[in-house]
Amino acid sequence: MDVKGIDQLAERLASLVPPGLAQAREDLHANFKDILAQGLRRLDLVTREEFDVQSQVLARTRERLESLEKRVASLEAGATPSGQ
Repeated sequence: MDVKGIDQLAERLASLVPPGLAQAREDLHANFKDILAQGLRRLDLVTREEFDVQSQVLARTRERLESLEKRVASLEAGATPSGQ
């Protein structure tokens, strides 16, 4: 979630405060924003770009593993058991 998204969410939360408490609303908006940002930092999230890159690396690794498994199976099928 970007800073704009955090700010929008904090604004929505602050808007729930009754209109007669204008100063409290401003303070709560700032506090909500800080708390949301801290909470998200603690989640140790990755960006979508980082996720996509790692997904591609995983897909290539799977393809390579499947290729190697087929090669090993082929080599094992062609080998004669020892002692015969």
